[in-house]
Amino acid sequence: MKRFLSLPMKPRLRAGLLAGAAVVCGAWLGVFPADLAAQAYPARPIRIIVPFPAGGPSDVLARVVGEKMAQSFGQPVLVDNRPGANTIIGAEIVAKAPPDGYTLLLAIDSTLTMNQYLYSKLPYDPLKDFSAVTQMMASPFIIITDAARGPKSVEDLIRQAKANPGKLTYGGGTIVVQLAGELLKRMAGVDMVYVPYKGSPPTTQALLSNDVTFIFNGVTSDLPYIRSGRFRVLANTSTLPIAALPDVPRLGDMPGFAGFDVGVWLGLVAPAGTPTDILDRLHREVVRIYQLNDVRQKLSGVGIDPVSSSPTEFAAFIRRDAERWAKVIRDAGIKLD
Repeated sequence: MKRFLSLPMKPRLRAGLLAGAAVVCGAWLGVFPADLAAQAYPARPIRIIVPFPAGGPSDVLARVVGEKMAQSFGQPVLVDNRPGANTIIGAEIVAKAPPDGYTLLLAIDSTLTMNQYLYSKLPYDPLKDFSAVTQMMASPFIIITDAARGPKSVEDLIRQAKANPGKLTYGGGTIVVQLAGELLKRMAGVDMVYVPYKGSPPTTQALLSNDVTFIFNGVTSDLPYIRSGRFRVLANTSTLPIAALPDVPRLGDMPGFAGFDVGVWLGLVAPAGTPTDILDRLHREVVRIYQLNDVRQKLSGVGIDPVSSSPTEFAAFIRRDAERWAKVIRDAGIKLD
């Protein structure tokens, strides 16, 4: 009987032959390379691009979720902070990455719904270059004044603004705040001046120093001043409830501001063309993680209210939000380049 010799084979050649065999077998069974990749996912480390510096809410969210995801997947989940250019740097990296589920973006609302209208030239298309995975969090803004010097109510604020066109100022740390102010001005028919700051802490300091009339800010950073009586909260700009401030009225419920709903949200996206099975698996994993008590406690401790939505729901939400901000930005004539 003849025996076939088993010759040594280089590892890379062996891997190539095995991969080729997998493709052939997959094709024979009606399963193709993209399907095989989805079934094996994840087979190596996943990278989550966070377009902000380490330490902020988005970074905390990515690390808390990434740690649990790594335990479940049996693969490292790396958080890669790429701040700068109003999140454009991080977004471009993911937009140009292979659509295999191994490079993800934790995007803030402006990344996907505002930047395309604020910049004449953007190195990515928010609606074409990404596949939605899931919304991750949503948080309201509140309108805050100095309790001793500032307006006592929204009605008082609007009355002062009408009596002093272009004299009242408002501060904020994100482009969303500027747009929220533009929307408020348009609905109230008043003229006020926006003063930008680099994040929440300097925005709070501006109000403490009486440098601005009022601010839009998140709840967490200003809660000590609110509870001490130094700051007064005039309104919740979102339809979302605020557990720490249940008695604060919603701006959208006040006369003249029907439908006003502005907050900040974060969502997970992948490069366009990522297989649906991978998007669905990532979404299911986020839903599972959000049900863990220790995760909810960690996120609550930094003021993050977790939310989730299916890839289809999130994609539809992004498009609706983009349409809304397109009109606000166009009417306000805002350009950042």
